[in-house]
This record gives sequence, structure tokens and C-alpha cells, in this order.
Amino acid sequence: MDVSATTRQPVVAPLNSNADKPRNGFFKTAIVWQNVIGFLLLHIAAVYGAYLYIYEASWATKLFGFVCYWLSAKGTTMGAHRHYSHRTYKATLPLRLIIMFLSTLAGQNSLWVWVRDHRVHHKYSDTDADPHNSTRGLFFSHIGWLLLRKHPDVAEKGRKLDMSDLNADPLVMFQKRYYYQLYIACNSLLMLVPVFAWKETLWNSFMVTWLLRTTLLYHATWSINSFAHWGGTKPYDEKIRAAEEKWTALFSGGEGWHNYHHTFPMDYKASEYGMPFNSTKGVIDLFAKLGWAYDLKEVSGDAVFSRVERTGDGTRKFVWWG
Repeated sequence: MDVSATTRQPVVAPLNSNADKPRNGFFKTAIVWQNVIGFLLLHIAAVYGAYLYIYEASWATKLFGFVCYWLSAKGTTMGAHRHYSHRTYKATLPLRLIIMFLSTLAGQNSLWVWVRDHRVHHKYSDTDADPHNSTRGLFFSHIGWLLLRKHPDVAEKGRKLDMSDLNADPLVMFQKRYYYQLYIACNSLLMLVPVFAWKETLWNSFMVTWLLRTTLLYHATWSINSFAHWGGTKPYDEKIRAAEEKWTALFSGGEGWHNYHHTFPMDYKASEYGMPFNSTKGVIDLFAKLGWAYDLKEVSGDAVFSRVERTGDGTRKFVWWG
């Protein structure tokens, strides 16, 4: 493979535009009771799964559950988010197959749906057209948006969004068409590993490696929509709600440097920082060395410094972990 293909491409970020963004306002909508009941049951199961994790599951199962959490998180962060939503790097077929498998494990809907919602979120951030509009409250932006009918603006803007790149991707469309079958198959396969490899009970494996893992990963992802739009510093653009929140970055694999990401959404790092608060960057770098990820886009230091001077809140401190 051509080594030059892995060269990181510096890009300059434009200022965020608020043009054509719908205004916020009071909105009352119907509760989606099947989602309320489904998430309630999932969380009850997760509490029991946590008990089994602590008191009954073997150490091998505990470690395997953590590894499964970490891997399935990468399906969302390096796959659905940084590759498909923002096209911050290109991926070979083997890497895209890995992404499809891991994102399916995560259980956060098909790649196509995830990307559509995320692109709408960026284009109309924190307005009525944002699926998890943070101006509607912390609970709504965390999980409430999944328990209520969509605001009409969300549906309208989602329909108008250009999804031609994903529509032309056979792998993405295959996963979209067979998402639920693939979700059950992939997670069932994962669940059986502890059962056959070290004789864990099927029940413990199901509760720990599937339901508990899924619930924890949901909250790690949701925390970016909620806490990273609620509090924190804004060193790159003080005029937007997205903020730097290191603890959400730690648990999500580097997604919590949200003020940077919303200011420079085309940067594959989604942050100025590397490890330990941005493990997704490290994984993408690893695949770049293998030649499976290439054309990594990175905002130039000059562009970052210029933007900090123009729109930052003065809290930026340069820290680099690698």
C-alpha cells in the first residue's frame, strides 16, 4: 500500500454558521411508552447485571466484559462518529468490516441512522432541529429525547439531509437493512465466548457482557449529548454550548472534548489531546500505521491558535499526552 496515503491532511475550520437554524421554543410532545418501558427494563437488568459482575461472574468474565465495552465503544467513536459522520479519515474494507461489527455490538441503531442523527445535531446544534437539543434540559439531552416523539423540525431537517455517501455504500446499506438480525447474531456470538472458553454460566454472560455492557455504553455516549453541552470550559468557541468535559472524554474514549469537536468537526482527533483521555485517536493511529486508515484530517496548529484568540473563553491550556 502507498505509504503516502497515511499522510495526515491539515485542514482549516470555518466558523460555525447559525444560518437557517430554527429557533428554540416551548414544545410538548407525546411519550413513546414502548421506549420508556424498554429502557426501564434494561436498566433494571443492568443493576442486576452489576450485582452479578461484582459477586458471581468469574474474573475472566469481568475482564472480557470490560474489553467488550471498550471495543464496542470504538464502533461508535472511531466508526459511526469520526469515520462515517465526519469523514475525518478514510478506511479500507477490512477496517470498515470491523467498524460495522463493533458498531452493531454497541446497539445504538444502524450506522445510517446514527450518522443521520449526528449530522443533524451538528448542523442544527442546540435548536429544535437537534435530536437531543440541550436547551430542553439535561434529562432530555441525555435520555429523554429517546423517550419522546421527535420535534417536527428534527424529522423535517433529517429528511432533507444529504445522505448520498452512505446510500452509495453497500456495507452501510446492508447493515441498515439487516440491523436487528445482525445485532442479535453479533451479541449472541460474543455472549457465548465466556460460556465455551471458561465455562461461565450463560445467564451471567448474558447479563454482564450484553445487558450491563450495553447500558453502560449507552450512558457514556449519552453523556456527550448532555453533560458536554451543559458544563465545562470553552477554549475554542465561547458562543456555543458544547464544552470540554474530561470525565465524559475518559469514559467515551475521547469524545468529551466537545468544544474543540464542534469548532473543528473535521479533525480525526476530535480533540487536541491524545492518551489517556482520547483512546480513539490511539486506535485510529494504530490502524493508520497498518495502512487500514489513511488520509487522516487534522486541523493545523495555526488554525487552532487563531480560533482560540478570536472566539475562545481564555481557558485553553496546551497539554499533550501523545
